[in-house]
Amino acid sequence: MIVQFPAGAQRVRGALFLPGDDAARAGVVVIPDVWGLAPHYEQVAQKLASAGYAALAIDLYTRGESPQRAGPQGITAFIQGLPDRQVLSDLQGAIDFLAAHPALGGRRIGVTGFCMGGMYTLLAACRCRGLSACVSFYGMLEYEKGLDPVKKPRSPLAALPDLTCPLLGLYGAEDALIPVADVRRLEQGLARSRHPGQVVLYPGAGHAFMNETRPEAFRPAVAADAWPRMVSFLRRHLA
Repeated sequence: MIVQFPAGAQRVRGALFLPGDDAARAGVVVIPDVWGLAPHYEQVAQKLASAGYAALAIDLYTRGESPQRAGPQGITAFIQGLPDRQVLSDLQGAIDFLAAHPALGGRRIGVTGFCMGGMYTLLAACRCRGLSACVSFYGMLEYEKGLDPVKKPRSPLAALPDLTCPLLGLYGAEDALIPVADVRRLEQGLARSRHPGQVVLYPGAGHAFMNETRPEAFRPAVAADAWPRMVSFLRRHLA
């Protein structure tokens, strides 16, 4: 079902999927990639609901932002111009909405995201209240130098010391957008964290290896390992 919830002075849109029974369930916020709340990410949330979670896929572009107008050549600049504070406020609203939903009955909440959504998954795990688990799929880790510090105050790697919950990071070794060196820095940072963390680096996989709507990027064997790995991680930390 389509829902709206407050986030600061705004109301933000999302797609909420609930398990089929009336038992109280843990919740998961799903953050799409840069192209927004496409049917693929509604299907991800629906699949999480089938696994027993109340899943809320958030629309970060409720205010009318349009990555489509930027086009493929301008998408990096679009991401760089998106204010982190605004996005994290929207995510806090999604977390608070789930926390108050009767389907949860006070149970725990996790967050997962893909590509740009994976980047904000990690930032949310360092900045937002009320999270008990974080699963980032190929989320960008480091910002380019010289970005507006008001819009982009801290990269995910710089924010990592403030991690508030366990983290699972799933990356492709052939990802052209995320250097393996950054993934190794994530591993090193998690080793120093007081929260448990794990990073999986899949050989032969590039960016968007979970996205079956992109056949050139989708890696079925990797996805078949990554999905149950995420569900097991959520089950362990949201129980």
